[in-house]
Amino acid sequence: MAVVGAGPIEKLVTSSRPGRALAAKFVAGDTLDSAVETASSLNQEGFVVSFDLLGEAVTDVDSANAAADEYLECLDKIAADGIEANISIKPTQLGLAIDRDLAKEAVLRLGRRAGEIGTSVTIDMEDSRYTEGTVSLFEECQAVCGNLGIALQSYMRRTPADLGRLIPLGGHIRLCKGAYVETHDVAFTAKSDVDRAYADELRTLMAAATTKPAVATHDGALIDLARELAGRREHPFEFQMLYGVRPDLQKSLVEEGFEVRVYIPFGSHWYPYLTRRLAERPANAWFFARALVSRS
Repeated sequence: MAVVGAGPIEKLVTSSRPGRALAAKFVAGDTLDSAVETASSLNQEGFVVSFDLLGEAVTDVDSANAAADEYLECLDKIAADGIEANISIKPTQLGLAIDRDLAKEAVLRLGRRAGEIGTSVTIDMEDSRYTEGTVSLFEECQAVCGNLGIALQSYMRRTPADLGRLIPLGGHIRLCKGAYVETHDVAFTAKSDVDRAYADELRTLMAAATTKPAVATHDGALIDLARELAGRREHPFEFQMLYGVRPDLQKSLVEEGFEVRVYIPFGSHWYPYLTRRLAERPANAWFFARALVSRS
C-alpha cells in the first residue's frame, strides 16, 4: 500500500503493481511470516540468513519500541522454528536519532535475547551523521553482550581507523562498500577508490583472529581476493549477500563450501531500501519504467 505522507514518486512506486513487483525481487514480503518462509527455503539450499526489518530514522519513542519488539518476535521465531539466522538492526530505527539511551537499551535487549538462543545481532551502518554514534554503541553493547557485529563501509575515509578500534572487541565485522550518498570530505566517491579501500580493509580484516569477517560484496574481483585470503586464514569467515542480488553467484559459493549469509529484508517500509538498490543497479529502474509504460 502507499505510504502516508510519501512524495509522489514514492506513492507511485509503493502503490503500483510494477513497483511492488520490482520490490519483490529484493524484499521478502511485508510480514515476518513471509520472511520466515523465504529463510526456511534458503536454509534448505545451504544458506544461513539475516533478518532485516526495513525502516530507519524513526522520530518517536513508540515507533522505536515497536521495532525492538518486532525484532524480539523475530528472534523468538528463529528459536521456535530452528532457523539458521541472526538479525540485522538499524540504530536509528531503534531511536538513536532521538534518544541514544533508548537505542542502547534496545540493542542490549536484543543482544541478550540473541545470546539466549545461540545467535548474534549485526548493527548496521547508516549515513555519516550516525557513524560515530553507531561505532560507540557497538563498543558499549559488545562489552556487555559479546555476540554483536557491526557493519563498516569501505567508502568512508575513517574506516581503517574504525577497524583498528573494533577488531580487538570480537564479534563480527560486516565489510560493505556503502550505499548512502556522502560528500567527498567524508567518503571516497570514485568507484576505483572505493574498490581499492575495500581491498585494503579486507586484507586487514581477514588477517585478524579476534573477529569474524563478514565479506559483504557482490563484486567478483573482491570475492576472488577473499578466496585468496581465505587460503591463509585459520579462523572462520563468511560471505554476505543481499536477497535477490546475483543468486547464481551465491549458490556457486555455497557449492564451493563457503558459508554464505543472505540478508533478507522484509516489512512495509521498503521504499528507501529499494531506491538504494536501484541506484546500485540502474537496469532495475529501466525494468520498472518499462513495466509502467506497458501497464499504461
